[in-house]
Amino acid sequence: MKLNIGDKAPDIIGKDQNGNTISLKDFINHKVILYFYPKDSTPGCTAEACSLRDNYDALMKKGFKVIGVSCDNEVSHKKFIEKYNLPFPLIADTDKKVVNDFGVWGEKKFMGKTYFGVLRTTFVISEAGIIDEIIEKVETKNHAQQILDIIKK
Repeated sequence: MKLNIGDKAPDIIGKDQNGNTISLKDFINHKVILYFYPKDSTPGCTAEACSLRDNYDALMKKGFKVIGVSCDNEVSHKKFIEKYNLPFPLIADTDKKVVNDFGVWGEKKFMGKTYFGVLRTTFVISEAGIIDEIIEKVETKNHAQQILDIIKK
């Protein structure tokens, strides 16, 4: 299922790195940056997470909460957060329900091979739970600034 700008964001229910349940409904009345990434501690995913970390205060000042999602488990997320001092939760979507609900599980190509995986995508969600922006061409090293530039418009 492909989501579009203006759609109601599907509710997510998942466990974070500490085993706490997170639901998108918990963030009603807050703007949310929900970013999907392929794998903890890989170069592109680390650059993206660190960009969000380094600009976390600027995003918070704009009223945003940041939530990351990948198919890695809670233990992997906890190590990733501790290693890079990430200030936001990461949802462990090991059953791929959230990535499928958001339409970000799909065919990928790398070094001539085709496989299925998480399509790096960021959703900017309003206080009312409506998708305001979808970023499919993520600039990993500059992702926070990419988001800030988009929300200025």
